[in-house]
Amino acid sequence: MYRSTLSRKRDELVKLKQDFAREQGKIAPLQRKIISANDAIRRTKIASTVKSKLREIEQANKSIADIQKKCGSIQDKIAKKEKEVATAEKNCQNEEAKLSKKAADAEKKRLQEAARQAAALEASIQQQGEAQEQMKMEIERLKAVPEKISVLFLAANPIDTPPLRLDEEARAIQERIRLSEYRDSVDFESRWATRSSDILQAINETNPTVVHFSGHGAPSGELALLTPDGTTKIVRKEAISMAMSTASDTIRLVVFNACFSEAQAQSVVDYVDAAIGMSASIGDEAACVFASQLYSAIGFGLSLQTAFRQAIAQLMLEGIKEENTPKLYVKNGLDANDIVLVQPLS
Repeated sequence: MYRSTLSRKRDELVKLKQDFAREQGKIAPLQRKIISANDAIRRTKIASTVKSKLREIEQANKSIADIQKKCGSIQDKIAKKEKEVATAEKNCQNEEAKLSKKAADAEKKRLQEAARQAAALEASIQQQGEAQEQMKMEIERLKAVPEKISVLFLAANPIDTPPLRLDEEARAIQERIRLSEYRDSVDFESRWATRSSDILQAINETNPTVVHFSGHGAPSGELALLTPDGTTKIVRKEAISMAMSTASDTIRLVVFNACFSEAQAQSVVDYVDAAIGMSASIGDEAACVFASQLYSAIGFGLSLQTAFRQAIAQLMLEGIKEENTPKLYVKNGLDANDIVLVQPLS
């Protein structure tokens, strides 16, 4: 940019000097005209001729004065333009100096980065033994992850409680699993109008990886299941925890998609890898959106931490202001980033 500006200023200066020379060139013919008229006056005694030649001299002098005035204006412009050229040259030199310094700094940084990479490579080579051992452990861990998982959906909406859209939640979960990349790795089993006697029976039948409770929860942390006549039966969190501890050694995640179920989640992680509960009341739409996105992400082979964060993000994308309600808990010593429930089929 500075070089372009300097080149343009120089071109403008050259043009001004050319204009000045062109105007100056107009003076000589006029001066010759004045000399010729004076010679004619000296040679003649005719008054009319003298008068005519004097007018020519006057007109020529006036033209010369106009040209000199114009030349003076051009000289002022030339002086101004020369200052602009000098400034442009200085700016260009300064910028070239900056570019040179920047190039030198970049080269220095490149050399430093090359040295850093060389040091990192050397350190990496020294750690190959440990890395290979860790890789072996990771391979063994991945071998332990089942190629196919089962999700057990337990729904309970007693007749004496407000109706919930549990069928819509189950449909949305199934649909999002069907659209996930590894849909063939996820089986979805549902049980409706769940009674306390149904929990262990359903777990023993399906041997699930994920148990999903959907229904009502009490502020004190209990779950609402059904009695034989369809009314509410309150189940304490300790009972759910005991059921999880004795039912199946394949259960890795328990989802309590019910109001005030955070205490249930905190309690059950003593026996399973992870659990999700709700810290407050949660609306039907929020429960449906959260659960469907959670299982969609799991079906894409993402970690539990990522799946949980995506489910929270989906609540925010839908404009549902309940993103702080779901809570994720993991067993001591585990990291939700390392819990991957679905692996692609080989």
